[in-house]
Amino acid sequence: MAIRNVVLEGDEILRKHCREVTEVTDRIRTTLEDMRETMRAEMGCGIAGPQVGVMRRMFVAEPEPDRVYYMVNPVILEKEGSQVGDEACLSVPGLIGTVERPERIKIKALDLDGNEQVYDFEGWDAVVMCHEYDHLDGILYTDKATNVREPEEITEE
Repeated sequence: MAIRNVVLEGDEILRKHCREVTEVTDRIRTTLEDMRETMRAEMGCGIAGPQVGVMRRMFVAEPEPDRVYYMVNPVILEKEGSQVGDEACLSVPGLIGTVERPERIKIKALDLDGNEQVYDFEGWDAVVMCHEYDHLDGILYTDKATNVREPEEITEE
């Protein structure tokens, strides 16, 4: 496994639509594991193919520590409700913005073994999945965000 370079905003690769994965091979699995390692090294909770220069419909998400989801060819089947919160992105360092996302989603994807899975996510988990899913269509959170800004420093008293 290897840590890959994260593609930053301004690189045209982040604005392209990704192609489907035709088969979950050892190469795809290795790429997904590299993505997981890169995400953790960068202290993120999700990372999509284009963020590491891979134009395939796949992402890795870890909305909570040690709860990793490998999503290959994901399709959002249902969206419900609304929630608004701040987001950041490994490809847009140093900024946060307020984004409206669904409160709940149902998503279908292939897992690391190439088996189809259907997941229901709500709250923060739904935000993470939608954020990463957008990357596969060339959409950055800043395209949807209001109040894009530098985060305030947190000081301990």
